Amino acid sequence: MKKKIHLIIMVLLASLSDLMTATPYRTSILRPNIKTLQIGVQDEKYSLPIIELNENKNIEIRFDEMSHETHNYNYTVLHCNYDWTLSDLTTNEYLSGYIDGYITEFNQSINTNYLYTNYRLTLPNDNMQFKISGNYVVIIYEDNIKDKPIAQACFSIVEPKVEIKPTIRYNTDIEINGRYQQLDFEVLLNSYSVRDPMTEIKTVVRQNNRLDNEVLNITSNYISNTKLTFVNNKSLIFEGGNEFHNFDISSVYAAGRGVDKIVFKGSGYNAYLFKDKIQIGNYLHDYDANGRFIINNQEAFEDVHTESDYVLVHFELKTPSPFFDGKLYLGGEFNYNLFDSNNLLQFNNFDETYSHTLLLKQGGYNYQYLFVPKGSTKATSTRVDGSYWQTQNEYTIYVYHRGWGERYDKLIGVIISD
Repeated sequence: MKKKIHLIIMVLLASLSDLMTATPYRTSILRPNIKTLQIGVQDEKYSLPIIELNENKNIEIRFDEMSHETHNYNYTVLHCNYDWTLSDLTTNEYLSGYIDGYITEFNQSINTNYLYTNYRLTLPNDNMQFKISGNYVVIIYEDNIKDKPIAQACFSIVEPKVEIKPTIRYNTDIEINGRYQQLDFEVLLNSYSVRDPMTEIKTVVRQNNRLDNEVLNITSNYISNTKLTFVNNKSLIFEGGNEFHNFDISSVYAAGRGVDKIVFKGSGYNAYLFKDKIQIGNYLHDYDANGRFIINNQEAFEDVHTESDYVLVHFELKTPSPFFDGKLYLGGEFNYNLFDSNNLLQFNNFDETYSHTLLLKQGGYNYQYLFVPKGSTKATSTRVDGSYWQTQNEYTIYVYHRGWGERYDKLIGVIISD
């Protein structure tokens, strides 16, 4: 009997381990006292977190802990497969130097109503370098307790071996010049050796860095010795959506773009955005940053990362009745394009509005309204902003290669098309 119980426990533990391994990593905040997690290329404001292997550039990660107390934050770096699940590599196969590290650079906020401490980490650094390309995730935790992470940040390292040529067109298999956009692309191998492209090559496509509608592992239509062609693939038809809404709270003394008024209440500033409304059938051309945000304070003297205050931002969407067949979320890079309770809008019958309030750091923000139907994990913009072929979207194409007998997915090409 004891042997049977022991066997059952072993099987359950193995199943749990497999489940954890198969869970894809996402950039996200895991503790309520952590705010404004940013990851990108150092000294590049609007970049995606992608650098070349052995390139003279660094990934920069910043976040705020909402106090002036001292915290000891550690980090570890994990290598991932093309789908952001944990790879089978050991640490010394993808890293040189130390396998873990301490975040030693931090500064307290100055002259802000909300106290916080800004932490900064760059990779690679003197203590840790990367040996191979692929996807990576930084797990940040406190007091060396690895099973209680506070945040995780994803980035990619590419070793360019192939050339990617994308085309965005509006004559799709669904309709012509309507709600959708069709992405086609070619992968030029440029003498790069691939024995069996059908099994060795993996692709990932993202629209505006969204996770819910990303497309993984598309099959190419045509294969030759020199290129792979992905054309007329229904999996690569995306809703055009509409241009992002935006607002500017880089000053608390004057209402910026998209802001109706700023008032000081209680312990801090409140920014009330102009009420949005349902605009189906009305494409509005505007210049946006495809969902990104930037920290900025017009009155800062030296460092916007420590002199920018936090502001309660009030979002409101006017609509006569709620959506009963799903939920409405705020989307954008400021919430890492995740659909959770932190970004869920609630309907107020008295005001006939969906509303939500977020504590955000001063700067400029893009956002959109995304509706997730019941039973689905994929969102649509059609319920609020409509969908139009004219919309300027950003498509990122990642190409990975795992050759025969190899144990990880090399990232051999990336292109950002808009």
